[in-house]
Amino acid sequence: MTALNELARGLFDVQQTLDLVQYPFVQQALLASLVLGLVAGALTPLIVARRMAFAVHGTAELAFTGAAAALLLGVGVGLGAIVGAVLAALLLGLLGNREGERDSVIGAILAFGLGLGVLFLWLYPGRAANKFGLLVGQIVGVDTTDVLLLGGAALAVLLVLAVVYRPLLFASLDPQVATARGVPVRFLGPLFAVLVGVATALGVQTVGALLVLAVMVTPGAAAARVTASPVLATLLAVVFAEVALVGGILLSLAPGAPISGFVTAISFAIYLACRLVGAARSRSARRSGAEREPVEPEPAAA
Repeated sequence: MTALNELARGLFDVQQTLDLVQYPFVQQALLASLVLGLVAGALTPLIVARRMAFAVHGTAELAFTGAAAALLLGVGVGLGAIVGAVLAALLLGLLGNREGERDSVIGAILAFGLGLGVLFLWLYPGRAANKFGLLVGQIVGVDTTDVLLLGGAALAVLLVLAVVYRPLLFASLDPQVATARGVPVRFLGPLFAVLVGVATALGVQTVGALLVLAVMVTPGAAAARVTASPVLATLLAVVFAEVALVGGILLSLAPGAPISGFVTAISFAIYLACRLVGAARSRSARRSGAEREPVEPEPAAA
């Protein structure tokens, strides 16, 4: 109960939160979360449309493996996560071409990545906090170099996405028709997987490998509940991801708790709210349709 009391007091300690925001490492983490929210929000509606939630989880495990290897070798964790995620994307693209075997391929890659990452963490002689942070995120793990790497990788992802967005959206919504119209679906699939891999790797240090789905999938799933417009869904997903990330960091400051717990809680609350809004709109549309339904005239008497 003592830990719960400290957590409750910290959540409502606004002054301590404002004091902590003045520290450079907190500002760097907030900047990193803003960049991550923009990239994740832009990608997550397409991830939902292409039903790639499980693939994102598998990619996150290889990003975790790359980050753990980088931690063991003493090189940049962010760079290691990106290398691992891109490798995962390439493996998924090469081994999971057939839809019937895609889930089994992702499961095999996920298990391999997680097991190898755990081995790397066991071999790492440094602080346990660094190990734990790769799984659930840690605010102190983001420095200026990481922010620059994250910004450069995010810019590259957004530029590529802007170039291929229209054919990629077409291929995501109706791949058969897109193929018939000459859209290079087989090329766009692995390319999008690489973009998702890079974006997933960017979230490892902030949110952690285990819970990166909270910003890579949930915002898009929430936006899909309230709108069918791809553009509006993308805008809403960006807003949802930013609110979850920035809000999660701010709420975690005073109690000193892991970021990921708050990020996932906010993200899930947004998802539930959008489900309720979508259900209410569906009921209202059904009632309106029933009221406008024409009444069949009675047959004339003989």
